[in-house]
Amino acid sequence: MSALLSVQSFHVHYGAVEAVRGIDFEIREGEIIALLGANGAGKSSTLNALVGLVPVAAGTVMFDGSNITHNAPETLAPAGLTLSPEGRRVFGTLSVAENLLMGAYGIRDKQAVAAAWDRVYTLFPILHERRDQFAGTLSGGQQQMLAVGRALMSNPRLLLLDEPSLGLAPKIVEQVFELITLLRDQGVTLAVVEQNVAMALEVADRGYLMSGGRIVAAGSAAELAQSDSLQSAYLGAG
Repeated sequence: MSALLSVQSFHVHYGAVEAVRGIDFEIREGEIIALLGANGAGKSSTLNALVGLVPVAAGTVMFDGSNITHNAPETLAPAGLTLSPEGRRVFGTLSVAENLLMGAYGIRDKQAVAAAWDRVYTLFPILHERRDQFAGTLSGGQQQMLAVGRALMSNPRLLLLDEPSLGLAPKIVEQVFELITLLRDQGVTLAVVEQNVAMALEVADRGYLMSGGRIVAAGSAAELAQSDSLQSAYLGAG
């Protein structure tokens, strides 16, 4: 598989604080990548910088053969790179349908947008049922569906999911990971930041383990699951 996204010598700073310190990784077409690590490891900073929400301090990001290192966020979703952020961040005073339409901002192909509506409502029938309801009145699980659905409205080739199971009931968590697998089967490449390590490695093809803003281990999901580095990263040992 060819690399859909490739990152080299990637740095992210918040003032004097180095959140991400010169990492290299790639995401290949058609796979699920798990980006793991304890809180503060630099995972969310990495995703946010990839989509331009925070600046890249140094390094290079290549997406589908193009250098997108300093591209504006509004140019990336139409190009096929989309983030579903941590904490869902739906617009509570807008309807479900209005939230979804925000995800298609910048997409000029009306047929593509119509197909995206069909896809999202097929994946999440409850969103169609509640399309006129204020998003802020949905349950946590329904808001997560809405956040993912909004990201899918741009028909992404690479979907970045930041903590998709955070705060959800166990039954809903299972549904979220079933959805991740289904999206991959539909041709979407995914990178998942997730604290539920066991579930993430169950669905992922490969993974990267971060600690202190650096990648400290990488390999297949099976290899990472057996890695001593995984336990050390979460327990703060070694």
